[in-house]
Amino acid sequence: MTEGKYAEVGGGLRLHYHEAGAEHAETVVMLHGGGPGASAWSNFSRNIEVFAKSYRVLAVDQPGFGKSDKPTEHPQYFTHSSTAVVGLLDALGVGKAHLVGNSLGGGTAVRLALDHPDRAGRLVLMGPGGLSTNLFAPDPTEGVKALGRFAAPPGPSKEKLAAFLRLMVFDPALITDELVEERYANASTPESLAAMRAMGASFAGADYEQGMLWRDAYKLRQRVLLIWGREDRVNPLDGALLALKTIPRAQLHVFGRCGHWAQVEKFDEFNRLALDFLRGE
Repeated sequence: MTEGKYAEVGGGLRLHYHEAGAEHAETVVMLHGGGPGASAWSNFSRNIEVFAKSYRVLAVDQPGFGKSDKPTEHPQYFTHSSTAVVGLLDALGVGKAHLVGNSLGGGTAVRLALDHPDRAGRLVLMGPGGLSTNLFAPDPTEGVKALGRFAAPPGPSKEKLAAFLRLMVFDPALITDELVEERYANASTPESLAAMRAMGASFAGADYEQGMLWRDAYKLRQRVLLIWGREDRVNPLDGALLALKTIPRAQLHVFGRCGHWAQVEKFDEFNRLALDFLRGE
């Protein structure tokens, strides 16, 4: 277990993060997905220490999640979170970092790279939100509809959370009672529910276009590794095609028998693949 820390990142917002490998010169920021009860540790517990053998790792609880503050008044979420992450880099004296983002965290990573290109190194994006456009799969997807049902009347329940989590993975055996209990405890607090409502509303607010990252994907100049699970039911594989076509320096790796959590379901292969990409010429 890596040590949990807090940092003030501007506007009175505190972010919680795990840090490992502080002796290394290069930094990797890990950004988790946006499902109920998500946190840096829940998404990246099988990756942090491996990456920390070569990099300083900052695994961040994004605003509204984990032990970070949960404001409900904020701009479009990708802008909100990426600004907070830049504030964290400033607070820790990090000029530039590689970004590893899953789902919502992938969207945050892309927004950061677009708005602050000098702060972003290479990008590893696993089923990223906002960047994928479903060419064939229906919208909303099966996973997104299950996400919406979690807090819908009559309110959240462990059963609804378990049903959502099983859609995240190819192998439902990964969704244990302990995982459901842990994530439900985090997701069902009034503060977390309010933050999730605010996050969802920001994708339909006045600045909603900040979330349509696919429109600006051609502007990315960083090297980008797109990683997808063939059985992803949240951001299906066909959503990768437009990003792969338009990002100038992109490559795509697809894991079979894998859902939306490649870094969890294929953690050993994922670690090798991502680290090879980050170290590459």
